[in-house]
Amino acid sequence: MSLFPRTGDFSPLFRLLDDYDVHRSGRGNSADRSLGHFSPRFDVRETKEAYLLDGEIPGIHQKDVDIEFVDAHTLAIKGRVVREYHSNNNNNNNDEAETASNSSKHATHKFWVSERSVGEFNRTFNFPTRVDQDAVKASLKNGILSIVVPKASRPAVRKITIE
Repeated sequence: MSLFPRTGDFSPLFRLLDDYDVHRSGRGNSADRSLGHFSPRFDVRETKEAYLLDGEIPGIHQKDVDIEFVDAHTLAIKGRVVREYHSNNNNNNNDEAETASNSSKHATHKFWVSERSVGEFNRTFNFPTRVDQDAVKASLKNGILSIVVPKASRPAVRKITIE
């Protein structure tokens, strides 16, 4: 049993089709585009004691990520990334962040290139062995989501006496 399904040799073709779809849907006003779906890339490593997951999710905030076990062997990671604009106001020296949903201020912007992944995402990972769900730890630093999923210890052998 594998940790997650392999995508095979067609993965670059599917990415090309996804890029084409994003390009095709973006022909109108870029501020009016709705947020799409994307699949963040993860590295999954196995050690003797745990599974280590490291995913690149630039621009994500901790409050926008949910990590939960949907069953004994399946970890689900879902969330939402919103494009932010940082601008300097000459009257105020404070940086203010504005989101893509605030279209009135950014209706005049024309995107030459839009390569960042924004929108909702959902990833699931199926572990081939038992895991200790209560000891899972996650951290988010510099756009890297790191999750440590400890393996569960084997259940102790218990001898049953016959009466």
